Parts: sequence; C-alpha cells; structure tokens
Amino acid sequence: MKRYKLTESEIKFTELIWKNEPIGSGDLVKLCGKEMNWKKSTTYTVLKKLCEKGFFQNENSVVSSLITKDEYYANQSVRFVEDTYGGSLPKFLTAFMGGKKLSNRQAEELKKLIDEHKEL
Repeated sequence: MKRYKLTESEIKFTELIWKNEPIGSGDLVKLCGKEMNWKKSTTYTVLKKLCEKGFFQNENSVVSSLITKDEYYANQSVRFVEDTYGGSLPKFLTAFMGGKKLSNRQAEELKKLIDEHKEL
C-alpha cells in the first residue's frame, strides 16, 4: 500500500464517504454542502484527486472506497512508528506506556498477539 498523507479536510471528506458508501455523487455533493459548506466544484475536485490516489472510485456516478477506513488508519499507524521510532515496536510501546502498568487482561492480550505474529 502506498503512503498517503491527507489534509484535515480530505480526512473529513473520506470519513463522510466511508460512513455513507456507496453514495451517489449527487448525494455526496449535497452532503458535502451540508457538512463541509463545500460547493459542487470543490467536492468533485477533491473526489477526483482522491480517486487518482486510489482511495475511491466513481463509477456510474456511484462513489465507493478502494481503501477501507481500517486499512488507511493501520497504514498511518505503521508510518508513525516507522517515522518516529525507526520502526521499533518496543520503543513505541515503551513511549506509549509512559510508566503505566498493564492489567493482567491487557498483558495476556499482548502476549497472545505476540504469539500469533511471532516469526518461527
């Protein structure tokens, strides 16, 4: 998956689509007018840009996603750990924990995740 950096308004726009998809492009224009105070031309310009980036498709005037919300945010999380902690998950977790203690349940969940994703 490519690296994507969306602006704040693009994120709000993508959230609208993810929440309402599949959505007719005319309905999307109305929704963006109501929620974001955008004109028709702005909606279509941003939609075209995000279609070109591979986020959405607009076929037969129906907009749907090519990348799910979960995929996008997972990619952003990985990118954050790579950029901020050199890709080190232990360094990220140490910073994230900030001296806090894990409950027994949380520790067991993490152990299970580690076991499921451990290289053999």
